[in-house]
Amino acid sequence: MSAASRGLIARFRVLWTSHSRSPLFSSVCSDSFTSPVRAAAPFLSHVCRFSTDALKTEDEEAGSRLIIEAKPRPIGPESKRTGAIAVKCGMTAIWDKWGARIPITILWVDDNIVCQVKTVEKEGHNALQIGSGQKKEKQLSKPVVGHFRALGVPMKRKLREFPVSEDALLPVGTPISVRHFYVGQYVDITGITRGKGFQGGMKRWGFAGGPASHGASLSHRSIGSTGGRQDPGKVFKGKKMPGHMGCEQRTTKNIWVYKIDPARNLMWVKGQVPGAEGNFVFIKDAVYKKPNPDLIPFPTHFASPDEDLSALEPITVDLGTVDPFMQE
Repeated sequence: MSAASRGLIARFRVLWTSHSRSPLFSSVCSDSFTSPVRAAAPFLSHVCRFSTDALKTEDEEAGSRLIIEAKPRPIGPESKRTGAIAVKCGMTAIWDKWGARIPITILWVDDNIVCQVKTVEKEGHNALQIGSGQKKEKQLSKPVVGHFRALGVPMKRKLREFPVSEDALLPVGTPISVRHFYVGQYVDITGITRGKGFQGGMKRWGFAGGPASHGASLSHRSIGSTGGRQDPGKVFKGKKMPGHMGCEQRTTKNIWVYKIDPARNLMWVKGQVPGAEGNFVFIKDAVYKKPNPDLIPFPTHFASPDEDLSALEPITVDLGTVDPFMQE
């Protein structure tokens, strides 16, 4: 027997056994078959897998399709907005009108737009992919270029996905400016910490070290003992020891927004932000100190078409009329 004949017989055997184990006919196929054709059912069952239950009219599909519009909506108790991508410009210090010194980190929200919309029906979850900055096509890989072309958006330098609620979805191409946030609110900022290289236990974990003068012989900065003797006879996993420090994702929570500049898309926040100058950071509404629903723009701030951004003045938080240094 030739190899082709043996392969054909083996194929028929697989079709027959698979049909005998699980019924594969739908009601449409069984009603349309006549008695002479039923003998060929094991071979035709792999082709006739369709049913009228999956057929929907155009009106039903249009009614079930989610409509995403770029317009303000009322915010709900379970609503969750998208975040923004910013570039860390550096740190400085300013003095407010009462003379208090405030450490400030300046962030630049560089040309953020919605690049992709993900829904529960298609991807299994609601999210918005935000793109920031600009980049040339020759500096991107072909899969990334194809991703941008398929979505019909310009090439972006950085992409980040933010999970949102269904009422906070925005259409592709919607800009996200610095006015997505308001002065006085609290935000959570995520970034990659500065790389410190290989460091010892005192710098990496804050160990106290050994004695500085008496009783120490070349072990002033050593970490000391790392385990027991015969019991347990090993060093436990996760023991704090010297090693590589930095280059890890960290989130600083409850950062206060002191000032925003809509004309230049700059944001002044109080305190430090993880990352070096020029690194990307990701800003979103604070989880613990939630924003005021009466002041927050939902799902984002929509600028009027005739608005002149260059004429907008910076907005600073209202510090009140009572001097905090004169209070008893």
